[in-house]
Amino acid sequence: MTYEFKFGDPCWVELFTRDTDRAIDFYGQLFGWTAEANPDFGGYITFFKDGKSVAGGMRAPDENAGPQQWLVYLAGNADTVVERARSRGGQVVVDPMDVGDLGRMAVLGDAAGAGVGVWQAAVHKGFEAIGIASGGTWTDHAGRPSWFELHTPEYRKELEFYTEVFDWAPFTVADTPEFRYTTIHGTTPMLGGVMDNSADLPAGSTGSWTVYFGADDVDAAVKSVVALGGSVESEPQNTPYGRLAAVVDPNGVRFSIAGNNS
Repeated sequence: MTYEFKFGDPCWVELFTRDTDRAIDFYGQLFGWTAEANPDFGGYITFFKDGKSVAGGMRAPDENAGPQQWLVYLAGNADTVVERARSRGGQVVVDPMDVGDLGRMAVLGDAAGAGVGVWQAAVHKGFEAIGIASGGTWTDHAGRPSWFELHTPEYRKELEFYTEVFDWAPFTVADTPEFRYTTIHGTTPMLGGVMDNSADLPAGSTGSWTVYFGADDVDAAVKSVVALGGSVESEPQNTPYGRLAAVVDPNGVRFSIAGNNS
């Protein structure tokens, strides 16, 4: 489905990897994506599912260019967000810059150091298609970005940061020592949330954003990940929020897969 992104909503994801050819082949076979490279923007790759843009990608120039990862972009005025982030303990990794007539971007380290992008839309509005979950049931999700989740050891600090910098109106799902989770906003459809992962992360960890891509059959998709040279971090399991699995692509980039419970 199409979606009108509000300030602070996840609106785009971007793959940063040293082997774009292998990534194009992997995600093409796994999700049925096609890819187009734009020579006017350094060969920037746009991935499409059924003709609709669902992600971007770019080649890391060398091993020192930063971690291979899926970077989540949140919608917002790039200059405003950067100014707010600086005053609230965030770091500016990439200063606000125009991307032709497509829009304006910046990249931040949030209050705990996790990387997050900012996208100020012009011609490029963001995802042309996303999956949606409601009551633990996924629709229009196969091969589409469907959920965006910040795993952090600094749960309350991060909620305060994103609320002040990105105008979130968070909704607390659970707040116990065993499970702390808050969604980005409390209106349906929701797009993502923040999980307290302090018990699972090593000391000094910055945490990170995770992208969930949809699959009609999560178990079959996980088997395909392995067959295509990737690996499994967390086997598929049914949850109140659907059937979920965490995997790693052949280049070492982590992501998750989401679908309906089996």
